[in-house]
Amino acid sequence: MTAEDRHMTDATRSKRTGSAAVFWMLVWGLGIAGQICWNMENQWFNTFIYARIAKDPTIISWMTACSAAATAISTFLFGTLTDRLGKRKPFIAIGYILWGIFTILFGMTQFLTGSAPSEQAQIAVGVGAAVVAADTVMSFFGSMGNDSGFNAWINDNMTDDNRGQLGAAMATQPVLGTIFGTIIGGLLVGSDDNYMRLFSVMGVLVILMGIASGFSLRENPGCHASVRGTFGRQFLSIFNFRKYGEMHELVWVNWTLTVFFIAFNIYFLHIGNFVIYYLGFTADQLGIIEGVSLILSMFSVIPATRLINRGRIPAVAAAGILLNCAGCSILALFVRPETVDTSTLFNPLLILGVFLIGTGYILFLQTLTVWSKQLYPQDSRGQFEGIRILFFVLIPMIIAPLISNPVIRGSGKFTDADGFTEYLPTHTLYGISVFLVLAAFIPLAFAARWYRRRLQAEHTHS
Repeated sequence: MTAEDRHMTDATRSKRTGSAAVFWMLVWGLGIAGQICWNMENQWFNTFIYARIAKDPTIISWMTACSAAATAISTFLFGTLTDRLGKRKPFIAIGYILWGIFTILFGMTQFLTGSAPSEQAQIAVGVGAAVVAADTVMSFFGSMGNDSGFNAWINDNMTDDNRGQLGAAMATQPVLGTIFGTIIGGLLVGSDDNYMRLFSVMGVLVILMGIASGFSLRENPGCHASVRGTFGRQFLSIFNFRKYGEMHELVWVNWTLTVFFIAFNIYFLHIGNFVIYYLGFTADQLGIIEGVSLILSMFSVIPATRLINRGRIPAVAAAGILLNCAGCSILALFVRPETVDTSTLFNPLLILGVFLIGTGYILFLQTLTVWSKQLYPQDSRGQFEGIRILFFVLIPMIIAPLISNPVIRGSGKFTDADGFTEYLPTHTLYGISVFLVLAAFIPLAFAARWYRRRLQAEHTHS
């Protein structure tokens, strides 16, 4: 090899190394920023409702359902567009920038409320409608950037060599987003309930990541435009349920995802209000308690990644369900206002319960993310992100409030010092969730059966 050849080889290696570094920076940067924003919506938006509008889960139920519908519509719409254009970058950049802008605008709805309790009661319905509308628009653009753009781009770049690493990244990012969003969010809200400070900081973070992706993100060369007739025809093709129904393994994987996340959205959407308003901790204490528990949960990623790469996918998913169920059981049976000490952060049973919930959640999501993505048709990855959102977001977030709302109103009715009725999530919510988490074993059994058949067929043909 000549000196010139060695120089060319070193230059190529340096370029590839630099590209890989930028790729992983974007994987983690866009992923974490997006998950922090989703965490803020799933957790701090709900405590914002209780702190600024009314302690009534009905507003949260409407917000959750409308947000889920907007997310599903956006993912199908922009997923089709990204497939037809063969481009993810503009949708990621524009989506993230608008996502951040509307996050900030959501926080401004607090200025619509009155100062006196009587005035707040009179305009609560109108403000609640404004909050629901603002969250719906924010979710629409968030899904454009994160679900239709970012997740499809991840799928474009998934190979046999990085499948375990990307699966681990996609599974741990929601937890890291929850950790950062909860700890930093709690500190930003503080004991003075300054939610505008939280929404402004998080919104700017997402805007900056959108701008960064516009300059540095590269499309996968193997991602080509997939045009199948008119836009309307291609958009509606995803609703060819007969063809989709023939993908038996993916169908049962998605139903497993749905059942698990129905239970998850019953309790997790209210965990902030459970800790703050039922148990009596402050927002910054919530951030630290939940954050530390989830940091400990992160250690489960390493062994899970190895098991996934060895093909033990159904077993890891089953372990996630059992651990999540154990965490809910601890909160349901042993965590009450009289069993916690709000003067200290060290509450072992509360921390253990959240730790097990987080560990189970990580294992389950890491597994199902890898499992489903490897089953997507190559020419419809963007659209199949829409299918994932249908089972992962829309169905769970419509059904879960129908269960959690009456449970909270029936088991957590209290009267505050001003004589207003408030409804707080109690330990009963976690007791109900235990049985629904266990129900995920039913579709998982069918998914595992099809998984084994596929592996046997691949082994036979190899």
